[in-house]
Amino acid sequence: MLDSADVIALYRAQHSDPYAVLGMHTDADGKLWVRSMQPGAMSVAVVDAKTGRPVAELEHRRIEGVDGFFEGVIPRRRNYFPYRLRISWQEGVQETDDPYRFWTVLGEMDVWLLAEGSHLRPFERLGAHLCEIDGVAGTAFAVWAPDAQRVSVVGDFNTWDGRRHPMRLRRECGVWEIFLPGVTAGAHYKFEIRSRDGYLLPLKADPYGFQAEMRPSTASVVCALPPPVEASLIPAGDQLDAPMSIYEVHLASWRRADDGGFPDWQRISETLIPYLVDLGFTHLELLPVSEHPFDGSWGYQPLGLYSPTARHGTPTGFRDFVRACHAAGLRVIVDWVPAHFPTDEHGLGRFDGTALYEHSDPREGMHQDWGTLIYNFGRREVSNYLIGNALFWIERYGVDALRVDAVASMLYRDYSREDGQWLPNVHGGRENLEAVAFLRRMNEVLGQEHPAASTHAEESTAWPMVSRPPEMGGLGFHYKWNMGWMHDVLDYMSRDPVHRKYHHNQLSFGLMYAFTENFVLPLSHDEVVHGKGSLISKMAGDYWQKFANLRSLYAFMWAHPGKKLLFMGGEIGQWNEWNHDSSLDWGLLDFPLHAGVRDLIRDLNGIYRSNPALHEVDFEPAGFEWVAADDAECSVVAFVRWSRDRSRAVLYVGNFTPVVRHGYRIGVPMAGMYRERLNTDSQHYGGSNVGNGFEPLFAEEVAAHGRPWSLNLTLPPLAGLYFEWTA
Repeated sequence: MLDSADVIALYRAQHSDPYAVLGMHTDADGKLWVRSMQPGAMSVAVVDAKTGRPVAELEHRRIEGVDGFFEGVIPRRRNYFPYRLRISWQEGVQETDDPYRFWTVLGEMDVWLLAEGSHLRPFERLGAHLCEIDGVAGTAFAVWAPDAQRVSVVGDFNTWDGRRHPMRLRRECGVWEIFLPGVTAGAHYKFEIRSRDGYLLPLKADPYGFQAEMRPSTASVVCALPPPVEASLIPAGDQLDAPMSIYEVHLASWRRADDGGFPDWQRISETLIPYLVDLGFTHLELLPVSEHPFDGSWGYQPLGLYSPTARHGTPTGFRDFVRACHAAGLRVIVDWVPAHFPTDEHGLGRFDGTALYEHSDPREGMHQDWGTLIYNFGRREVSNYLIGNALFWIERYGVDALRVDAVASMLYRDYSREDGQWLPNVHGGRENLEAVAFLRRMNEVLGQEHPAASTHAEESTAWPMVSRPPEMGGLGFHYKWNMGWMHDVLDYMSRDPVHRKYHHNQLSFGLMYAFTENFVLPLSHDEVVHGKGSLISKMAGDYWQKFANLRSLYAFMWAHPGKKLLFMGGEIGQWNEWNHDSSLDWGLLDFPLHAGVRDLIRDLNGIYRSNPALHEVDFEPAGFEWVAADDAECSVVAFVRWSRDRSRAVLYVGNFTPVVRHGYRIGVPMAGMYRERLNTDSQHYGGSNVGNGFEPLFAEEVAAHGRPWSLNLTLPPLAGLYFEWTA
């Protein structure tokens, strides 16, 4: 019989090796024993799984302070055989396979790869996986908690009792595992962990959980691992010479459900996708869709990196949504947050009682601004967890690109810290070398495994070569957000036009560095929250002038080198600052000036996509030519965008004052016909309808701006003009 100390340890859920004593075992005399811990059970019998016949009634051991330990010898048998347990409860009789008759869940190769932190797809082994073992259906659980004294799976299938299903520790890699027969999709579960110093920790959600409960509940939900997306359903990769017009969306507040709640994936597909197709956007960027406990974080404090948020439905619904986007010609970018995670007790913080995913020292492991924890990028298992997650969204949901949030906070050890609040690197510097190595490795792996996928960095400093390959010394991103351009231009547009001549360089300075990175020009969610006001409220002037300025800003942005990004609401001239708890103010589209902004965005996307001069050479000087960069007195700028083969050209002219300028001569690089293709002052958009009409203009052999040819133009007030050249 089992030693009483072992029985007591099992009952208290303190046994260090439950597999050594529970289940079927042979003693020194060759007798076959079965032991089971079933607190609250009245009796337990062993049933032959093949015949269904009982072969032994287990004895209920009576030890003071212990209830529910059963053991007994199987008569007339010496060899292991498949069996089930028939358990009598006060509520009735249950027959189930014994988890402790099944051996290991992880294979030896998996164990060693996990130990090395080199398993490219750890999500295929860790977490909860529906499977069959020896013909028995159930769920295999595995969780990394190397410093735990004991780990149990608890859930609605075992009354959340940590004594019932303690796990086996694979010491080589620090992973605990168990196979639970009969646990099916939809079961709710967590991990009950006892720290190495004997303390019972708050129940932990699964770091690799593929589905989560709807907040405020926090359990993980057993869910089938999504199958890999078929290669035929993945669009061709983003090419640097292709148009990229991104609509950034917070799904919960784009358009609320009819009852005021969160729209589900089907409703989002039926409304958002046709809207974006009509407006001509090429890409949809979603604020983080990973599970997160707090609505007000907008998803930027995620705790379920492998689980699409339950706010909009099931993981299958999200997968169908991405597929519907692709079918409509839209590519999908998902905001991804490897920079930090919140301290909620069910999350990753001190997961096994130690600083497992984070740094132990708050000078390295705590974000001062956000009160969140920083991943320990130098720990191989943590880096592997994150890189595997990046692969997961691309492979299993068909996401086309990841926009990596808060990269600057990862790159610098002293980010938003005072002297004495941060630790230098091994060389005494402020650079976070481990984070740099992680970002390079992440981008290398994605490039090797999925060349069609791309990554975008939100990086707000002068860190060099963010969008250059690691082999060149870069970080390996495909694109970088141009935060400097955004700040300069918004500041300029907020100024009274009478003062703009003193700040003319804010329009032109961006071209000094425009080709040092592959830039995205972002007018993102960060610019319309926290008291910053909406885009239109930032514009200078009276009511009409604010709309004219906003239209002029968009024309300048769509003509400027760099890919485009606009946050939802900007296309309708929403007055109110973005509120994550309510829908956009769609009723504004009943008013002509608001509808005019939307129509302008549609037309800008149309010309941008159709004319290669506006997108083909975004990241090289060959695609851009200044015409008038220094007319500060009139606040006029003009430049030409070229196609790769220089067979197509677009002349952009912007007048940033409310003064109509007749007879304004603009030098042009070649003779030929020019046609006014777009005018933001058109009455179609709510403008005053000043311009150059639809008749073609022919370059005159009159020198201007250092060129032998020129056009004699009328420049509308606070407006941008596009002229397409035809040889």
